[in-house]
Amino acid sequence: MDYREAIAYIIERSGYDRGFVANPFDAETVGLQRTKWLLEALGNPEERFTAVHIAGTKGKGSTGACVAAILRAAGKRTGLYSSPHLHTFRERVQIDGEPITPEDFAALTAELAAVNSRLAEARPDWGEATAFEVSTALAFLAFARAGVEVGVVEVGLGGRLDATNVVTPAVAVITPISYDHTAILGDTLDAIATEKGGIIKPGRPVVLGPQPPEALATLERIAAERGSPVYRAGRDWHATGTDTGFDLTGPWGTIRDLRVALRGRHQVENAATAVAACWLLREQGIDIPEDAIRAGLAAVHWPGRLEVVREQPLVVVDGAHNVDAAARLAEALVDTFGQRRRTLVLGIARDKDIPAMLEILAPLADRIIATASHHPRAADPAQVAAAARAAGGAGLAVEEAPDIATGLHRALDAAAPEDLICVTGSLYAVSEAREALGLAQADDFERELLFR
Repeated sequence: MDYREAIAYIIERSGYDRGFVANPFDAETVGLQRTKWLLEALGNPEERFTAVHIAGTKGKGSTGACVAAILRAAGKRTGLYSSPHLHTFRERVQIDGEPITPEDFAALTAELAAVNSRLAEARPDWGEATAFEVSTALAFLAFARAGVEVGVVEVGLGGRLDATNVVTPAVAVITPISYDHTAILGDTLDAIATEKGGIIKPGRPVVLGPQPPEALATLERIAAERGSPVYRAGRDWHATGTDTGFDLTGPWGTIRDLRVALRGRHQVENAATAVAACWLLREQGIDIPEDAIRAGLAAVHWPGRLEVVREQPLVVVDGAHNVDAAARLAEALVDTFGQRRRTLVLGIARDKDIPAMLEILAPLADRIIATASHHPRAADPAQVAAAARAAGGAGLAVEEAPDIATGLHRALDAAAPEDLICVTGSLYAVSEAREALGLAQADDFERELLFR
């Protein structure tokens, strides 16, 4: 099996409108059993590294990146499993900050394919494993084979029935919860928190980022039922300052003048949550000195999250894909970049609350270019434009563009050096903007397979 065949094998098992994460509730009774069966057949690789398991609606990727960066700075062999990717599927499985090679990916997928066939024969009532179940097993096998000491594992969707929930973590982390994927996870914060709180394991500590009261109550109830110690933002640790300099006080004492390389006030919250997780790892015997915390946060890289990709005009890309993420982006555009003439290039998925997102973003913009990524779930630009006009009123210039690259180049052609252009609405829009600027190159055959 070569790399193209490996990618094709995984994509053929995709769901959720051709996304890599299938709806776990489609097979609620067997999804985790399939993943466990695969891992047992492979010798339980998930038991050969210490795991940090991260769920949440917003900030889980950035928090995971911070944890992994701190661990690498502490000299630990570190794995990171995250989703979605920007440009190539291999970004989802990283070891010491680097995606696994095409050759390793192909070899591991071939091994998984053989085991998956045995699964289908042994349990025809279960069917074959899904794309996300296979890729999760692949990541854990890659970590074990590479001698990873700590694996940072991000939930794909929800938590309770997510394929990653086969791990028994040293630390569970739940970043802020809000409304997203409501058709699958539920339309109340209690229901969503119940799903995400499913990663809390008996007796294992859980770190909670800032939570709305309803979600917090649910998470604390689940933790109490499972005898899991809870460490909470705002109660057990406090951060004061900005991403360019903040102090962090918690059970570890006070660490002064930290800096996180990720922009935005919300990244201080994510960095603080990551430090709390690393402190709990240290309490369990993993050596993570203060110097590693300082160096890791200062060096962390997580593309597509309030990322400056060009100067004069300033071009920022951010994967804000729901209402709460849009609110955080709006806050950051003002706090971080100040008053400028702003053009927003928007590509949003059709299953999002587009009018509510535009109510937040339109007042900040002087011009909006409504467009769409090539992803099958992308909303029609006309739908985005209509929401922009309704939210922005007659004074807002709104136009449509057929794709992200066209919209971005139109914005650049019309911008003055001191202007700001922000491409946002989804990580798919961000990835195509980065590629249009020559910052990355996609594996085109991956997208051809995914979008066909």
